[in-house]
Amino acid sequence: MGAPMAGHLVAAGHEVHVFSRTRARADGLVAVGAVWHDAPAAVAEAVEVVVTMVGYPADVRVTVDAVLPAMPAGALLVDMTTSEPTLAVEVAAAAAARGVDALDAPVSGGDVGARAATLVIMCGGTQTAFDRARPLLEVLGTPSLNGGPGAGQHTKMTNQIAIAGGMVGVCEALLYAYRAGLDLDATIATIGRGAAGSWSLANLAPRVAHGDLEPGFKIDHFVKDLGIALAEARRMGLPLLGLGLAEALYQGARAQGLGQKGTQALLPVLARMASVDWPTGEPA
Repeated sequence: MGAPMAGHLVAAGHEVHVFSRTRARADGLVAVGAVWHDAPAAVAEAVEVVVTMVGYPADVRVTVDAVLPAMPAGALLVDMTTSEPTLAVEVAAAAAARGVDALDAPVSGGDVGARAATLVIMCGGTQTAFDRARPLLEVLGTPSLNGGPGAGQHTKMTNQIAIAGGMVGVCEALLYAYRAGLDLDATIATIGRGAAGSWSLANLAPRVAHGDLEPGFKIDHFVKDLGIALAEARRMGLPLLGLGLAEALYQGARAQGLGQKGTQALLPVLARMASVDWPTGEPA
């Protein structure tokens, strides 16, 4: 997702400096005018705004530890990784101690939203930090300030909790439709016009109906997100039973070797559990 997002900023006329742990992933950006650096600190020294988007909370810690000491007072750090709310609070405090503004700004919309610049961007931080980041974030989608440091991550957890149960429902609905002998494409189109309509139904159901398990959002990352949400729920004393079930099902998909596939790959796993010979997208 990071490559098309950075590409939109280049196309909008911004001077974009980039680093990726896999250089090849940045080649397309460099070809259209982005400036490559060999280390995160070198990027931080060259820009006014540092935007990070990595995989896991541990990656956030490593990246922030690398860039923050190189950022001058008055700079802005925007972390767009889906991560832990408590870590976002830590990062904001560490940034403030150096005179740097910080914003946690995870996104929703997957690969489709990243390419189309229609991401929903959930922000946590000060009004000042949000106002500074907003012109850049509006190039990528629709940003909103949901509260202080960590509020962006809490909002993303709310988003993931809603998606988790919804994806189980979408997959079970398609499994039912298939067993009932319905045309899957026609069924998706029909129920999508009613109360069952959702982003997952519109964007992911057609993929898995035709055997496409490739990720818009990887199961490995979804399991990470659901684990964070469950940990936060336990901390708040909330028994989220539906979330626990969804997390267990996705852990099962991951155990079957589907961690690098998209969240829609839950469907053939459920089909296997039900002894249904799902005709497309067999897990492998």
